Amino acid sequence: MGREEINKSVKKTFLAGLFVTFPLVLSTLAVVWLFNLLDGMLGHMLDRFIGKHYPGLAIALSIVGIYGIGIIATTMLGKRVIISLESMALRLPIFKSIYSTFKQLGDAFSPENRGAFKKFVIVEYPRKGMHSFGFLTKQCILRNDNGTEESYNTVYIPTNNLYLGDVTLFKESEVTYTDLSIEDGIKILLSAGIAAPNFINKQVCGPDEVETLASLTPSDAASKTEAS
Repeated sequence: MGREEINKSVKKTFLAGLFVTFPLVLSTLAVVWLFNLLDGMLGHMLDRFIGKHYPGLAIALSIVGIYGIGIIATTMLGKRVIISLESMALRLPIFKSIYSTFKQLGDAFSPENRGAFKKFVIVEYPRKGMHSFGFLTKQCILRNDNGTEESYNTVYIPTNNLYLGDVTLFKESEVTYTDLSIEDGIKILLSAGIAAPNFINKQVCGPDEVETLASLTPSDAASKTEAS
């Protein structure tokens, strides 16, 4: 084995180790940063209340508290209480605009909200010949001055970490429906396309079928489309 082959082998092995270590290091740093952040913010309050510092106690209480709020939010009484608190919060001028924005963003990606994203689609964007993944969010009718109507699909195309993107309008013929679920679509975008399957099946469906297909599993939706 020559010197050039040895250099290539060493470089290949080093890059393989780097790509394996990189996500592990970032994940560890993220967990440590979150630990220090929560422990620093809530730890001082607990130290004054208890009189002694217990590392990790703030995080444990935060997890229990968030889980408890989730339990309360899933009950009828809890939902009423949350709605009442939200209505009070929305009366505050500055807090209203900030809270409304984050509330809508959270609702869009919430697993409880199945109607936010209806289908994972492919559209020709941002220019002709280039295609992008997106989420079908709504279908609307545009009324022209002459009385005619045009049907458009509202598609959200993420451009930065899923939570930021462009809202675009496409005609029905310009939208390609896929057999991928919303969860699969989110995985594809978060993984920079690595989680995308080798083959994506197209679905042919009209506006009336989108709501039905959105509530089905990918296999059921595919069989329903083939049957039609």
